[in-house]
Amino acid sequence: MSKFRKAAWGEHCTIRLPGCLPVTETTILAHLPNRSIGKKASDLNAAFSCYSCHQIVDGAVQTDLEKEWVELMFRRGQQRTIDRFHEKGLL
Repeated sequence: MSKFRKAAWGEHCTIRLPGCLPVTETTILAHLPNRSIGKKASDLNAAFSCYSCHQIVDGAVQTDLEKEWVELMFRRGQQRTIDRFHEKGLL
């Protein structure tokens, strides 16, 4: 497990979509779905995500949220996550 994925433990979700969980127990380092077969995005192209936000980002649940808005919120979360990486001395 990478240092960036480990850094998600105990963090709050940085994506913050409607229904975002305020707890830290479900937080993981989530990546946007990659259209390339068998390749996962870099851990710098990721955000701390609660279970609820991760389900929406991955498209595992149906919502009325526009895909472009979800990606924008993910990218904002990615910025906040990179800031936390820096604060933790990982970058």
